[in-house]
Amino acid sequence: MINDTSSEYRGNLSTTHGNPGSEPSRRFCVAPMMDWTTPQYRYFARLLSRHTLLYTEMVTTGALIHGDTDRFLHHHPAEYPLALQLGGSDAGELAHCARLAEQFGFSEVNLNVGCPSDRVQNNMIGACLMGHPDIVAEGVRSMIEATSLPVTVKHRIGINGRESWEDLCEFIEKVSAAGCRTFIVHARIAILEGLSPKENRDVPPLKYDWVYRLKQQYPHLEIIINGGIRTFTECHEHLKHTDGVMLGREAYHNPWLLAGVDQEFFGAREAPVTSRHEAIRAMYPFIQSELERGVFLNHISRHLLGLFHGVPGGRQFRRYISENAHKSGAGLEVIQAALEKVHEPDRSVPTEATANA
Repeated sequence: MINDTSSEYRGNLSTTHGNPGSEPSRRFCVAPMMDWTTPQYRYFARLLSRHTLLYTEMVTTGALIHGDTDRFLHHHPAEYPLALQLGGSDAGELAHCARLAEQFGFSEVNLNVGCPSDRVQNNMIGACLMGHPDIVAEGVRSMIEATSLPVTVKHRIGINGRESWEDLCEFIEKVSAAGCRTFIVHARIAILEGLSPKENRDVPPLKYDWVYRLKQQYPHLEIIINGGIRTFTECHEHLKHTDGVMLGREAYHNPWLLAGVDQEFFGAREAPVTSRHEAIRAMYPFIQSELERGVFLNHISRHLLGLFHGVPGGRQFRRYISENAHKSGAGLEVIQAALEKVHEPDRSVPTEATANA
């Protein structure tokens, strides 16, 4: 983990809202997404929202135990509150990795029981564990015993062959009996044969009412809803029935939406940034620091491409970065030149109209 907390590197960020060891708010979360919720994206997201709970990409227990642990758990303290998502099914390995999560300062450790890819299924990771609630319960119990961090589970409402309401309730009851109190529910089943991971995010129908019923039936549990949520209006509707919302693709492709979250959902008086231009400029010290430690510019800049979504000049901004950020030696000047393609000022933070555009 990077321990440099100098004001130059951190810009205008604060770690006070992400005190590791305290229970983070899950009222509004950004989903863990492979290749997307990298440290670079998370730093950018935190510039836009102080309070949104961020999640890492899924990291397998095997990678943490037998691989480059420091690299996989790399993050900056400014990202807090930040949860580590684990992929695995061996109780001992999960316990070991939960201890690592606490050692590296994460705010929560989360178990992936939702990923439908063939690769993870073959290693008893992800959505296939919906068919093995006893294994999930054993893993959760071991993690809870190993760490003082909150231990949560992200899962589907079922898998093909185990997609009844009774199957879902059996899963919830066994895992909650092991000590889990927070369930992040993707409101679709996963079809483990015949659909790609991408198709599994779209083809199985959403059943939000099932997630609402879970909260009604288990009011003592914290139920967070996930799947297909795009607008603040939809978030408010879901929050009438659940304890929190988790957005995935929309929060990535339209990151400016995050700049309205603190005021909309957490009662903040001000947004962390007041314009997209301000957000990009606040990234400059971080971008320079990442470049100096050997990160390629396009590994950072790809997370910025959606910032000017729907704004005049946004296409030119994206095109300039796409055409130049991958070049050898590309540096901060690429981002600065791209920013000049978009008219300034743009001083409005997201509202119900602008955030949902």
